[in-house]
Amino acid sequence: MSTSSNNPSDRRTFLTTLATGSAAVAAGAIALPHVAEAASATGVDGVNVDEAWLAKLTGKHKQFFDVVSVNDGWPLGFAMNFLKQYNDAYKIPDGNLSVVVGLRHFSIPLGFTDDLWKRYKLGELTKVMDPATKAPATRNIYYRAHDGDLMMSGMAIDKLQARGVSFTVCNTALTNLSAMLAPIAGVTADVAKKEWTAALIPGMVLVPAGVVALNRAQERGCAYCFAG
Repeated sequence: MSTSSNNPSDRRTFLTTLATGSAAVAAGAIALPHVAEAASATGVDGVNVDEAWLAKLTGKHKQFFDVVSVNDGWPLGFAMNFLKQYNDAYKIPDGNLSVVVGLRHFSIPLGFTDDLWKRYKLGELTKVMDPATKAPATRNIYYRAHDGDLMMSGMAIDKLQARGVSFTVCNTALTNLSAMLAPIAGVTADVAKKEWTAALIPGMVLVPAGVVALNRAQERGCAYCFAG
């Protein structure tokens, strides 16, 4: 099976199942607690709905970056630039800024550790090349970047997290994309989903759906930016 996200058959399968999951959300099949209620509750498919990340949106200036593709890592660059320009141009420190990078659709490989990138050939899927080997990446070069990996070292995920940037990962995309790539690892869809969930970068928040996380963040005052 081809691992390219441009494969028409695979892409149609993924989009169809993704749409099914989104329809379930729209129909009320996934009941989310209000922000004022408990920070977490039993969610869908055994995944807890953890909304503690919303409580961190306390900055005067709040921004949600909506990410649907890896886009050469530039969504991370947008988040870094948001912080930098408020720091430099407006003299506003990180503590007064709240930034969320919402990973959904084909961007979610950004949210996983190196082992998963290697096991499921995520570099081939996302067309991310390792600058050191000039081959499809078998590690997440955007997480703990090596020298020369990124145009700007400050856009690495671990550095953004250290500055208070929050990351959400769409469970609908995780469920369907892990199932699509399960044959690569020679496992069932259920096993693949467990492996993907366990391989989330520490601090990444698994949300029922990326579009729901976006809505919840906007309800908390976040401005919207499409980040590719």
